Amino acid sequence: MDAVAAAELLIMLAYGEALAGTGKPLVTAGSMGSPGNLERPATEEDPALPVGEEHKGTLRVRNVVERAVVDLAGQGVRSSVVRIANIAHSTTDRAGFLPTLIALAEEKGFVGYHGDGANLWNAVHIRDAATLFRLALEKGPAGKYWHAVEDGGITFRDIAEAIAGRLGLPAVSVPDDALMTPGYFGFLTNIVTQSYPASNLITRRTLGWEPARPGLLADLDNGHYFPAG
Repeated sequence: MDAVAAAELLIMLAYGEALAGTGKPLVTAGSMGSPGNLERPATEEDPALPVGEEHKGTLRVRNVVERAVVDLAGQGVRSSVVRIANIAHSTTDRAGFLPTLIALAEEKGFVGYHGDGANLWNAVHIRDAATLFRLALEKGPAGKYWHAVEDGGITFRDIAEAIAGRLGLPAVSVPDDALMTPGYFGFLTNIVTQSYPASNLITRRTLGWEPARPGLLADLDNGHYFPAG
């Protein structure tokens, strides 16, 4: 993660140098986790958290890219960041969180959720996210964050139970335990145990973005994540 963030930062700064003073747009992808856990829905006005030495090797190191892109607004670049939901779903999704969770459930024989499963996740249809990138390029003001979230607060238990219903497996609470939680979730542990409620109000009001595709639970019910046989 450190190497990826460092390489991406150099690319964004090179774009910024080329676009400085032109007022032309530069839009990059960000993460809904970048503002951190605020104990309230994150808004577009919440900046990405700063990065220090203690964050090496974590997802947070990529925040340096988001902050650098937003700061390019001070150099005459119409720069902004589209924060993408935890789950971006569609018929083209083959390697996102949903296929990973489904494969994990099939391997373990049950669909797990952490504790009571009340932690909130957010989601967006991939085609709605694509529309938001276009709107940000066309008319997004400089130095802004945009939230590509449609379902801004779905409990992880609801997601687990929707997957369980399609797979014909039980949905089971995985205790908050230093061994049992990573024993089921593995490398996903630090993500699935967090809560990421988010608002898209500023994005919709400023850019006129209106998600029009099926929501997460409806998309799961469509069946394309669960091919026959």
